[in-house]
Amino acid sequence: MDLVEPPPQSPSIFLDLPPTPHDGSGGGVPTSEQQQEEDVAGLKHIARMLMEEEVLDGRFSWHEDHPALLHAQQSLAQIISSSSSSDAMETAGAEHRVRISSTDLLNMAFLRGREEASKLLPRDDRLVISPEPHIPCATNGLRLRLPETEDVETGSGRASKLMAMAAPADEMIARMMASDCELSEEEMEDLRAAMADEAATRDVWRRRRRRRKQQQAVDMRALLVHCAQAVDDRRGARELLRQVRQHASPTGDATQRLAHCLAEALEARLAGTGSGSPLLMATPTTNRAEFLKAYRIFVATCCFEKVAFMFANLTICRAAAGRARLHVVDYGLHLGFQWPGLLRWLAARDGGPPEVTITFIDLPQPGFRPAGRIEETGRSLSNYARDIGVPFKFRAIAAARWDAIGAEELGLGVAVDDPGAVVVVNSLFKLETLADDSVVVDCPSPRDRVLGGIRGMRPAVFTHGVVHGFHGSSFPTRFREALFYYSAVFDVLDATMPRGSELRRVLERDVLGPCALNVIACEGRDRTDRFDSYKQWQLRSRRAGLRLLPLDREVVGEVRDDVRKHRYHRDFVISEDHGWLLQGWKGRVLYAHANWVADDDDHTL
Repeated sequence: MDLVEPPPQSPSIFLDLPPTPHDGSGGGVPTSEQQQEEDVAGLKHIARMLMEEEVLDGRFSWHEDHPALLHAQQSLAQIISSSSSSDAMETAGAEHRVRISSTDLLNMAFLRGREEASKLLPRDDRLVISPEPHIPCATNGLRLRLPETEDVETGSGRASKLMAMAAPADEMIARMMASDCELSEEEMEDLRAAMADEAATRDVWRRRRRRRKQQQAVDMRALLVHCAQAVDDRRGARELLRQVRQHASPTGDATQRLAHCLAEALEARLAGTGSGSPLLMATPTTNRAEFLKAYRIFVATCCFEKVAFMFANLTICRAAAGRARLHVVDYGLHLGFQWPGLLRWLAARDGGPPEVTITFIDLPQPGFRPAGRIEETGRSLSNYARDIGVPFKFRAIAAARWDAIGAEELGLGVAVDDPGAVVVVNSLFKLETLADDSVVVDCPSPRDRVLGGIRGMRPAVFTHGVVHGFHGSSFPTRFREALFYYSAVFDVLDATMPRGSELRRVLERDVLGPCALNVIACEGRDRTDRFDSYKQWQLRSRRAGLRLLPLDREVVGEVRDDVRKHRYHRDFVISEDHGWLLQGWKGRVLYAHANWVADDDDHTL
């Protein structure tokens, strides 16, 4: 019976590993001639595959016997045959050498693949939490970048391109931190001139179409409410939505822009796609530099952010008076622009600034660096603090469950017991993203647990800012409240920024649009924005064991003076209500701020 000759060994796809041997009767080490024949066969096989790919690409039409291909094969075969012959001579007499089995080769390939994959992982161990406060060693200015992209593609052309694109944004962040996001006198004069010219044009058209515009505004809001009430009737709702879109425009007046924004959200809800909606999943097209410009002009023309930052920072400064060390626990990230003002006040303090540590707590971002964005903010603030002579450390925590973070996890026991140290907690408009009782059946809800955890930290003060709203579980009620809230916000922008401003369009499209979309189009856990009234937050805080502090008259006076000094629009409202500082527009309350301590703490500011 004739034995069938075993087929030649197939070349390994791992080119730097030896070929996988076949089980055969020979079982010995191949001779130099066999090795040479196998190498040549492997080269022919690889070359043939490469040529087939070129044919598929439509760029070449190589044949197996093409002279250029034969010449390339012969040259490569000569090079490899010389090296393989010498290797074969060295191993010909080594009968005791253990053959590499197929399993060994697979293990080697797996280890090599794991080694290559490990290069894509972050180089540090701080995927979620920075275990110790630290001061970055970088001294080349502010470096706000995309960490996950830079880590994966270090040294590549794409990483260099991204870093080059980020440079203007980095420089802008440095200027904004140094100037508190304020516009120069020339920029403010240009803005006022543009608003004056536009106001004159508006007066002409207002006299011609006053009655029609008033009727249109009333009808627009009525159409939006009717459309929201008819969401279960798809055909009727789409007809109402079609009528809304006839009068909506992303570049019109405040009512038309509001209608356009809410119509987009209603359309996403009617599509029934929830968080999977292309509108919800789409990322803004605005680059970071343009977004920072829009944010800067918003802060300069609208006092909401400035009042929130100033009220919180002045409160923290008073709590840190006479202390050598200050530890701030901050829930949520506002691009880091709240803290340069605090650092400047501390730098000018009599007796020198304290040692400042800020623990930033925010949601993790997708990718290999969940805390990357927080760490960027911390490094930017570290560079700024070094420039003004304030000892500064930061800690970055990216956590999906804020209710699992308490005093023990933050290591605040030493600071609380240290008479020279003070702990404060800060949160501005971020606890609204936590689930409430309408989502979580368990009692207490994540909101209540976070407030209870803050009480357990025993802070000298907990400064809390909330968005005032009534987002109940009923969709028609929630939509009506969103309509009132966004009507005021769009009216603010219409009164403070020109309608033709592209930066205003950025704010409406990339900030207000996604927020309205989440409130209107999402339900359950997909809806992350759940506004409560400040009275409801007061009940929650008291239930968690916190006590409301009275407003500091000097702090409130300084805030009011700053608003008057910057000549904000006369329709901005700052008022007080039993320990709450309220911000609003034309009589409607939009934001509220208050200070809290543990109910068994007799501390007062």
